Order: sequence, then structure tokens, then C-alpha cells
Amino acid sequence: MCHYAMTRYKLHFACVPCRVSFKRHFAGDREQPCPNCGRALVCAGHDFAPPPRRDAAAWAAVSAVLAAGLRYEGLEPCGCGRRPRYRPRTRADVRARRIVAARTGLTAAEALARRDPLTPEAD
Repeated sequence: MCHYAMTRYKLHFACVPCRVSFKRHFAGDREQPCPNCGRALVCAGHDFAPPPRRDAAAWAAVSAVLAAGLRYEGLEPCGCGRRPRYRPRTRADVRARRIVAARTGLTAAEALARRDPLTPEAD
């Protein structure tokens, strides 16, 4: 039995306009408001490592990933997998994956989730 399946861990929630992150328990379909601006927080997943608040370029990459509907999770949803899934960390990585998506017909989420945008990954 999985050790991590026995505990309810908090998820990371991010407010991209404020460039802040909070850990909270998942509240189902109820929106969690940002304490700074009042906008709804976006669930970023268990393995989200927020960039520094002053790093606008890294937050732009986070914004693109979260807008595509992706979350920062490991290979196993329970937390057993120590290898997190790939997510782009710079604007250049995001731009390259968007270009590949436009040329090959992939969705933005599929292109952003690949370590190498031209090669499909096997889980």
C-alpha cells in the first residue's frame, strides 16, 4: 500500500497577477480567493516550486503552463514518484513549444508537457 495515499496533502495554489503561491487543502469546486487581490487562485499541483516574486519571466512561463490547464505534478498522483513531470521554466521554452504546437497540430498543453517538443514522451 502506498504510504502517501494515507494522508491528504495540501496543494499549491497560485495567483499569477500577484506572483504569489499558497498551500491549501483542495476545496472541491469552491473557488479560493487570493488574499491580495481577491481573484480566484489557480491550483498548481503538489510539486509546484514558485519562482521568486521579482522574476517576471519565470512567472510568465508559469502563467502559460497554468493557462494550458497543466499542473505541476509528479509521475504518480499520490506523491510516490520522485521524478516530477517536465514543465517549461523560461519564456524561450514556452515560445519554442508554442511554435512546435502550431506547426505540428499539437495542443498547447501537449507541447508544453514535453521535455523535447518534437518527441512524444512515454510515461
